[in-house]
Amino acid sequence: MLFMINKTPTQYGNLASALRIAAKGQPILLYEDGVYAAMSGAQSEALLQAALADHPVYALEADLEARGLTRLVPGVQVIGYDGFVELVEQHNVAPWI
Repeated sequence: MLFMINKTPTQYGNLASALRIAAKGQPILLYEDGVYAAMSGAQSEALLQAALADHPVYALEADLEARGLTRLVPGVQVIGYDGFVELVEQHNVAPWI
């Protein structure tokens, strides 16, 4: 299952709630405002670091660039649209709102 997070974790509990049910090894994709979770120094950094221990975490490059985010939590993998499509092709998708 691919968990897709598109809301900022400081206003919504979507990242935390997805992590509560995601099985170890299932990927997390941050896109749209969800990429704020990948920002180094963000309020959600500890949560994301804990997630990285059990899950591959991806952030969509175009959304990072659109928001001017360059300092990311180490371990977050930046992917383009091709990588996004590959993840969707490889996994069932759970858009987490």
